[in-house]
Amino acid sequence: VQLQASGGGLVQAGGSLRLSCAALGLNSEYYAIGWFRQAPGKEREGISCFSSSDGHTYTADSVKGRFAISSDNAKNTMYLHMNNLKPEDTAVYYCALDLTGYSSSKWYCDNNGMYYWGKGTQVTVSS
Repeated sequence: VQLQASGGGLVQAGGSLRLSCAALGLNSEYYAIGWFRQAPGKEREGISCFSSSDGHTYTADSVKGRFAISSDNAKNTMYLHMNNLKPEDTAVYYCALDLTGYSSSKWYCDNNGMYYWGKGTQVTVSS
């Protein structure tokens, strides 16, 4: 499985971006997907995760109401829709995937629990 993320860039505060992540070679009924980010000097943070084990989408409080995760299973692509961006959202964003889906959505986000990781894409929000 290879993950290819795209869509990062420079945006002004209050703006929007959509990140995409294509999962090449994906063929699994049970899975978990998620988006994570890492700002300079900070630990990687799970933003939003979905697991087939609970069918629930977990979203971190830091982005709740502004960011949303979605997927197009026919295209094996997941998205991170980011609205009302703030300078503190500046980070390298990563998409990730797990082919077991054994754990809850929150567990995957809290524990960086995905197995496959894409290369990060930089998002910079100017004030």
